[in-house]
This record gives sequence, C-alpha cells and structure tokens, in this order.
Amino acid sequence: MKLFTICLLPLLLVPIFKIVAQTPTTHARPVRGTLSGRVTNEAGEPLPATTIYIHDIKAGSIATDSGTYTTRPVSSGNYLIEVTHQGYSPVIENIRISGITHHNFVLREHIVEQEGVTVTGVSSATRLRQSPQPVSLVNRTDLLRAASNNIIDALTRKAGISSISTGPAISKPVIRGLGYNRVVTINDGIRQEGQQWGDEHGIEIDEYSVQRVEILKGPASLTYGSDAIAGVINMITNTPLEPGTTKGNILLHHNTNNNLLGFNANLAGHNKKGFNWNTYSTLRSAGDYKNKYDRRVLNSRFNERNFGGYIGINKGWGFSHLILSTVHQNFGLIEGDRDSATGYFVLNSGLPNEAIATNEQLKSRDLFIPNQSINHTKIALDNSIAAGSGRISATFGYQANKRMEFGDVYAPETPGIYFDLRTFNYNLAYHFAEARGWRTSLGLNGMVQQSTNKGEETIIPDYNLWDAGLYIYSRKTFNKVNISAGLRGDTRTITAERLVENGALKFKDFERTFGNVTGSLGLSYDASKQVTFKANLARGYRAPSIAELSSNGAHEGTNRYEYGEQNLKTETSLQFDAGFELNTPHFNLGINGYVNNMSNYIYYRKIASVLGGDSVVNEGGEDFGAFRFDQARVTLAGVEANFDVHPHPLDWLHFENTFSLVNARFANPIEGTRQLPFIPAPRVISELRADFSTVGKTLKNTYFKVEFDYTGTRKNVFYVYNTETPTAGYGLLNIGAGTEFMSKGKRLAAIFLSLNNVTDVAYQNHLSRLKYTDVNNVTGRQGIFNMGRNFNVKLNIPLDFVSK
Repeated sequence: MKLFTICLLPLLLVPIFKIVAQTPTTHARPVRGTLSGRVTNEAGEPLPATTIYIHDIKAGSIATDSGTYTTRPVSSGNYLIEVTHQGYSPVIENIRISGITHHNFVLREHIVEQEGVTVTGVSSATRLRQSPQPVSLVNRTDLLRAASNNIIDALTRKAGISSISTGPAISKPVIRGLGYNRVVTINDGIRQEGQQWGDEHGIEIDEYSVQRVEILKGPASLTYGSDAIAGVINMITNTPLEPGTTKGNILLHHNTNNNLLGFNANLAGHNKKGFNWNTYSTLRSAGDYKNKYDRRVLNSRFNERNFGGYIGINKGWGFSHLILSTVHQNFGLIEGDRDSATGYFVLNSGLPNEAIATNEQLKSRDLFIPNQSINHTKIALDNSIAAGSGRISATFGYQANKRMEFGDVYAPETPGIYFDLRTFNYNLAYHFAEARGWRTSLGLNGMVQQSTNKGEETIIPDYNLWDAGLYIYSRKTFNKVNISAGLRGDTRTITAERLVENGALKFKDFERTFGNVTGSLGLSYDASKQVTFKANLARGYRAPSIAELSSNGAHEGTNRYEYGEQNLKTETSLQFDAGFELNTPHFNLGINGYVNNMSNYIYYRKIASVLGGDSVVNEGGEDFGAFRFDQARVTLAGVEANFDVHPHPLDWLHFENTFSLVNARFANPIEGTRQLPFIPAPRVISELRADFSTVGKTLKNTYFKVEFDYTGTRKNVFYVYNTETPTAGYGLLNIGAGTEFMSKGKRLAAIFLSLNNVTDVAYQNHLSRLKYTDVNNVTGRQGIFNMGRNFNVKLNIPLDFVSK
C-alpha cells in the first residue's frame, strides 16, 4: 500500500508541466498541418511502400503505388522526418509543418549506410551526424541476419559493445568495459529493473519482438540518472503502423548446436481514425549447447514464454499508448562439476546420488537442479501531448520482477532464493517550441522500488528505494556547428531492513541518501557534406547498489564470502569523447577515442585477518576468502573505429570492418596490479558481403557474406584474489546468406541462413563466467568453452492487409 501511495506522487507534477506550457494561445484551437508529397528514386520512378516517419510523435505515412503520401494532421511545428525504403539510403530532413505542407523526397539505391535518427539521450529526434555522443543503431533486418545466441550477443557486433555471459542464454551488456549496474537498459521508454547486480540472468525482454535498438556509449546520467554511467541500451518494441494498415508476422528460428526452436507471431493494426494496437507472443526452447572439448554442456538448456503488445490512440495532438509485456524465462544453472576419472559432467555433485550425466540426459530439455525461473511483468503508459506551443511527454511504468532459484535436489519445487522486486518508473518532460533555433526540454524522472525476500536464503536485505532527478537539456544549430548542453540534479534514498537469522544478526537496518549533479556539453561540426567532427564532455554518476552496500554471504560460483560496505560513496565519472566521420558514396570511415576518469570506482578486495594473513569464513563446512567492497580512482581509455568500402563500379560489393580496444587501470596499484578486472579483449570484425537488390522476378534483397571475427589475447588481468586469468585470442570464420521471395510485387517470405564458427574452434571468451568452473582432470583444461559450430536458420513470413 505504501509503494502504491508513493507511486501516485509523480502524477501530481503533471499540472506543473501544464502551467509551464501556458501561452496566450493555449486555450485556442491548436494550429494543425499535414505533410504530403511524392517519393521517387533518382530516375523519377515512384517508390511504393516507402515509410515516412516522425519519431517525436510516433506517426507517419506509407507511400502509395504512385509514390504519393499524406500524413495525418499534426500540431504545427518543426519535425525531423525520416524516409526509408529497403534497398535505399534513408533521407532525413528537418521540415516545418504548418497548414498544407508539400515536400517531395528522392531516394538513391543503398550503397553504404550513412545516416540515421536517434531518440536516445536527446530531447527530441536527432540526426546521428548531429549527435555529439557516439550512438550505434541496430535495425530489425540486422537482428534477423545476426546468428547470435541472444539479443545482447547480437549487439556485440557494434564497436565498444561486449557482454558478460553465463552460457548462450544469459548475457549482460558491457559498454566500453563497464557493465552490470553501470549500464541502463530501456524498453519502450521504461527503464528495465530486475536485479542488474546479479550474475545469473540477463535482460527480461522478448528479443524476437524488438524492432530497433539504439546504443548510446558514454555517460548518460543527464537524461537517465544513476547507473547510466557507462551508457544506455534502448530497445524499441512497439511502433505504430501507418494509418489504414493491418499487418502480421510469423518468425521461425532454429539453431542446430543446441537444437533451439523459436517461434514468434505478432499482429498489429492502425485504423484511419487513429486507433492502433499490437500484440505478440513468443515461445523458445533449447537443449544443452556443445563444443569439441566439453561435448554437451550440462544444464545450459533454457526455455521461455512471452506475451505483450499495446493499444493506443494517435491524433493531431499527439499519442497515448498503454503497453503490456510478460516474460517468463527458465534457465538451467551451469555448475560445471566433472567426474575426476573421465572428465565428464556429473549431476548432483557431492551427494550420495552423484552420477555422470547420460547421453539421454544431455539431450533432454528438462531443467536439472540447480535452475531458476524469472517472471517479469510490465505495464506502462506512454504519452506525448501538444501543450501550447510545445509538447508534454509523460511515461509511467510498473514492473514486477520475480526471480526464484531452485538448488535443493531433495526439494526441487522449493525456491532457495526468491526475490520479489516491484518498481514504479516515471518520466515527465516539457519540450519547448523552438525559439531562435534552440530546442529545449525540462524534465523530471525517477523511480520507487521495493524488494522483498521470499526464499529460505537471503543474499541482500529487504529494501525500499526512491530516487528523482530534475534536468534541463538544450541544443541549437549554428550554420555548420551543432551544440548541445544540459544539467541535472539527482537524489536517491535506500532504506534496508534489519534481519536476524538463526539468532544472529544477518543484516543491519540502515538508510543512505545519495545525490549528485551531472551534465554534458557537446558539439558536432559539419566541415563538409562528407566530413563531421564531434566532441563531448559528460559527467555521470552511480549510487552504490544494495548488494555493494549490504551483502553478507558466499557468492555463487566463486570462493568469495562478500561483505557489503555501508559507507560507500557515489561513483562519478568525467568522460571526454572525440570523433571523426567521413562519409562518401563509396567509402565510410569513423574513428572515436575516449578517456573516462572515474572517482570512487567500486570493487572488492580481501579482508586482512586480525591474526595476520587473509580472513577466512567457514560456511556449510567450506572455507571462503572474506572480501569487502572498496573504492578507488580509475581511468578507462579506448578507441573504436569502423570503415566500410563499396568500390565503384562493383555496386553489389561491401567490405565492412569494426575495431574496439579499451584499457582500464587503477590510479594506484592494488596488491601489485593496476589492471581493472573483466575488461574485454581487443576485437576486429571484417565482413565481405555481396548485396543484390533484385535477382530475377522472384528474389529481392539477396545477400551472401563471409566474416572473420578475431578477438585478441587478454594478457594483462587483475590476477590478485584469483579474480581472473589471462585468455588466449581466437578467430572465428562465419558465413551467411539470405533473400526475400516475391510474387507480383508482394513479399511472401524471407529466409536468413548462417553458419557460425565454421572450423569448430574451441575458445573461451574473456568475459565468460564459465571460464572459471572446474578443471577437467583428464585434459588439464580449466573451465567450460564457448559454443562450437552452429547452423542458424530464420524464416520470416510477413502478412500485410491494407484497409481500403
């Protein structure tokens, strides 16, 4: 009841934004306008089915067979318009819509992707070239073509992005060497909350339904508050169709390595009166994956059942969408225990019924103990409303995250760990009308959170969290120079409850309040139509997590017994980015470098015994080294580069390359080393691809590709406390192909084929947690290796119904 009452408080702020919006014309009927015109190629031929989209108000139109289009009436003002057609480079223009506005667009055939629009970390939709912070875009087609184990794995193809993984089902994003609570994940405007501090689960988002991902690299605390100190991953699932359309889609997915079977279906519509909706459902199931060293990796299986969608209304005044999603995931937890004589994986290790897993058990899809079940339900209300000469955006969300871990063979249905996390998110902003070229937003966002332990084991105490942040952000274009700046103030309070367990004090009750001021200043300079220079200075912050403040227990899968430290301070960062982009019709080059100086970086270190040496804790008859969280100054620096070549006259050939390198060091040595733990190794991805827009009358957007993915050796590691070990480099050869099947100008289906790790290389990624499982006594190899050769096939069947 207390949580519900607090959740209502942000709603009381809506009148404040209405007052801000008042102008002499507020009570008059708002001035409306429409945008219409024709879309053609360079030869003047119409391009039917071209999408004309206005990101800020989630509205648009689709070109007819003659190439003409007309948007529904919108409030008069300046809008960034994105025009896209598959096989053609997008056109992005700022257009003032007032009354009947006419504008034609000419698209040229796709050579190298040069442009895009971002809505992440900015006050309104912005051209990528004008965004001073590095932003990477991943669209639906990219995700379909990627032969990845999960959606986070697919994003790691972008420079600067990696993941901490626990098998093929569980991956946590890492941006420029920082992960866990230092990365914020957004889904349809709502910040995803689900124990990000833990190792054993990834993100609770239906990956088959994601239409677009935007990755902002660098501190983004200005608009997202605490925890966005490394960056933001923004996943967009629900996007309204064009008015007068109803569409469906069926996706079938299969991996041969772990026998994954995936199914997704969605149906969406948008009538001519503005009512729009979407619904989707997903089923996924996989067995144990395999590689040539470990055979099948016991209990790496998983399954999930998801459902979601939205209903809403889009009118000239804006939009209002009610969003619902439910994600139910079941994962096996990989222990990696082996039989000492054979090296094979065993079930029920250390128990009287310990046994080597049989072939039948390894091929089964049933989860063994230990395993976990995660249920994540989200309800959100996303609104954008014209107010006076500006616009109010208001997003409210409620999330219920339940994580249950089952670890007792003799009580397999009783969860040992059961976290029940409830979160209310709010995000309010007033976007002022453009004044003398300045586009300014004033916003307030935050969350209210309550976590309760319902299991027999407790890792963290029950707690309540409340935070809020007020910010202002503005940007302006001066001829060729685009400037953006902002300032934000935050406060966060965490209240933890006392717990006595078996007559002993497990957790003290406490209350901590954290606050900080953050900001950013950036610019981009269009030296010419082909050349852009960028620079950005941003300050970010992160309040300590509940685990860092109050842990008291053995850490799963390690030899550590962790104690929280209630006197931790907020982490702060000051990062400088500088970049250069060259875009020509046949060559793209982008280079970006950064330096991130962090104060009060949180890490764990050993506790010294009062008797000398290291402190040891005995729990359950097993000795664990005692660790406590500490803080230090660190510096992370790196470089990211990409270059794409499209040689003339071989218009169908693409040679695309990305490179990432990050180095991270403590200002002062820790036990003799200055290297930060778990920093990704250098990586280069080179892809040679042939694209054909049409092949005869029945095939369209056909491609063939060969890729070499090389990850370098990570020699310099944080070796103290047995935290990590060096990792050898490796190279993976991947191939792929795909096409769309056409009939009478209509898409019947699209198929995407890929073969990853063609030569079946046995390798370990430096950020794989399975690298530190038991030694195979037969081979002497430490840990479990990553997935071997894998054939991947996706069949996408679109269903289009155009209302007359």
